[in-house]
Amino acid sequence: MEWEKRFRCEALKSRLMSADEAAMLIEDGMTVAVSGFTPSGCPKVVPLALAEQVRSGKRQLRLGLLSGASTGDEIDSAWAPLGMIARRLPYMTSKPLRNAVNGGLGGPVAYTDIHLGQVAQNARYGFYGKIHMAIIEAAAVTEDGNIIPTTAVGCSQTYIDLADQVIVELNLNQPAELEGFHDIYRMQDPPYRKPIPLTEVGQRIGKPWLSCPAEKIAAVVISGAEEKPRPLAPEDEVSRRIAANIVSFLQGEKTAGRLSADKLPLQSGVGSVANAVLLGLKNSDFSHLTFYSEVMQDGIMDLIDAGKADMASATSLSLSKEGMQRLLGNLERYRDKIILRDSEISNSAEVIRRLGVIAMNTAVEADIYGNVNSSQMNGTSVYNGIGGSGDYARNSSISIFMTNSVAKGGAISSIVPMVTHVDHTEHDVDVLVTEQGYADLRGLSPKERAIRIIENCAHPTYRPQLWVYYEKACDATHSAQTPHLLEDCFTFHAQLRQAGTMLSSEEEKR
Repeated sequence: MEWEKRFRCEALKSRLMSADEAAMLIEDGMTVAVSGFTPSGCPKVVPLALAEQVRSGKRQLRLGLLSGASTGDEIDSAWAPLGMIARRLPYMTSKPLRNAVNGGLGGPVAYTDIHLGQVAQNARYGFYGKIHMAIIEAAAVTEDGNIIPTTAVGCSQTYIDLADQVIVELNLNQPAELEGFHDIYRMQDPPYRKPIPLTEVGQRIGKPWLSCPAEKIAAVVISGAEEKPRPLAPEDEVSRRIAANIVSFLQGEKTAGRLSADKLPLQSGVGSVANAVLLGLKNSDFSHLTFYSEVMQDGIMDLIDAGKADMASATSLSLSKEGMQRLLGNLERYRDKIILRDSEISNSAEVIRRLGVIAMNTAVEADIYGNVNSSQMNGTSVYNGIGGSGDYARNSSISIFMTNSVAKGGAISSIVPMVTHVDHTEHDVDVLVTEQGYADLRGLSPKERAIRIIENCAHPTYRPQLWVYYEKACDATHSAQTPHLLEDCFTFHAQLRQAGTMLSSEEEKR
């Protein structure tokens, strides 16, 4: 039988049980940690069994939930509406969970937004309390009881080390050939930490499995759950123009003999715009690209297939359904070009700075001085979280942020006088890009940045308003270092919110 080939540890076979039986091991008030990073590599059948036990009225549960980043719908979106999540960290993309965090159905949820590169160490320090149970998805269990991860690593090894007990979901729908893709490296904590011995993107420094003492494994559940990757939005004209502007900037750097995309590793955030940038690089004259990132999307596989990319390192394969099929159909081809690491390594400030990574991340909004909001709507409601963008932005050789110049069909400007929430200060933003153009902010004063951002990045509809604000602020503050008029900022945002609300109402009517 297939599961016997995958489940090679005889000593653990007595712990085989159903998902429902394993779910009963989780008790009210526990903190549960799960494998994966984005929907990739997350456990599925045990979390769904747990949700069904609550939905049917058999049990009442309020749990703390830790992960590597966001999770699949089987966890965040299944648990949140049932009020099962009391505390959540470090990142999310689930709409039901977002609603609960922001005071809607399923709340209250105490959500803590954290730099993803810091999660594992903080957990080991005990900042998040005791971890009672870890649920880990596996492609195989070796003869020695080691766990082969699936399409993501995240914080799995740390959670295994800290948890009282571990439930392993052996997913037969994940290919056994994933064995060998992973590089698991245990970090020492300060003051005993040694330098991470990683000096090249393709270097392996750890082991190809997660290790776990046999006595910790409370259950092994056989699963055939299908990975449900989030579909990428189709590339549109705006995303293509943003991508073209980024490629143009990188080509300018190469021509100037400064930092070059074909010599330094690239990092790309998640989403359709980020994927469009990768497709733009495919059609550029860059070659022998390498990627040191937290997530790999379809675009990186396109670059590998086109002979443009030599190596990609990340903690997660966050592919579309089509991308996943392509991976599974050519596993041997990609094995030497893709490495999946712990998120503590993929998002390590030390390694990012050493390698000189060029970081490309998305913004919700940016202000005229270069501050970026990447996580909040209107400064009060969390949309997702800072994720790993801060890990890369602060430590990269060049930090690029990209966004559409407008949102809500043009009713809202993404370039504003002052952001409503600051995730990345002006000190961590080197280049700002929209479909209108790019603003290279390196070496500029705040007022010089404002002029360049308004002129190059703002949408023509809102450019006059931004000029009026800037000039008025300069006059009122006698051209202070960073001219601002708080009352006018509030007015600008109030007008945008009203326009956005009216547009949303019209969309609902239609």
